[in-house]
Amino acid sequence: MAKQLDYHTIREIFTRFHAADPKPEGELEHVNAYTLVVAVALSAQATDAVVNRATRDLFKVADTPQKMLDLGVEGLTEHIKTIGLFRQKAKNVIKLSQILVDEYEGTVPNSRAALESLPGVGRKTANVVLNMWWGMPTQAVDTHIFRVCNRTGIAPGKDVVAVERAIENQIPADFQHHAHHWLILHGRYHCKARKPLCPTCIIRDLCQFEDKTI
Repeated sequence: MAKQLDYHTIREIFTRFHAADPKPEGELEHVNAYTLVVAVALSAQATDAVVNRATRDLFKVADTPQKMLDLGVEGLTEHIKTIGLFRQKAKNVIKLSQILVDEYEGTVPNSRAALESLPGVGRKTANVVLNMWWGMPTQAVDTHIFRVCNRTGIAPGKDVVAVERAIENQIPADFQHHAHHWLILHGRYHCKARKPLCPTCIIRDLCQFEDKTI
């Protein structure tokens, strides 16, 4: 775990991220708040690319909770069987769809507590939905963000909740909205787990990672 960077260094890092990509976006395909919830729930232990391939056809026939219920577990399973843990995920999606119909009139709630009460939806999923759909400055810490924050010193922490809190505390407010997108994209395409692309990294000179590749 790297030492916590100071405010000015963190501001410079995010200034560079912003200059390179002013409006970063998540890579999970969706058409509304409901399909975003489903896509993020399906993405647990699976890549966005794998999920997108499965949901392109799925969301053409089931883009609301009621349509998903009409499809049923078996129909949904056929669409998502290329995704890891698809059987359990199919059950969770049907259960959460039923709850949305019964308790929320088919709409997706915009509070973290309500979202986390849905089957298959954890803190990370809730934060992604709150950020991407409602524009809240929430931080969805996945393995990429956890790695980047600890390697660089941007927001080190011993677990995902500690890193989430550190991001909220350490990153300037004007960068909070897009922070998790910049961090996840940096981890996915540059600060990779096995072989980070340090020679071409735009924050190489500011990063605390001791084992930089050359």
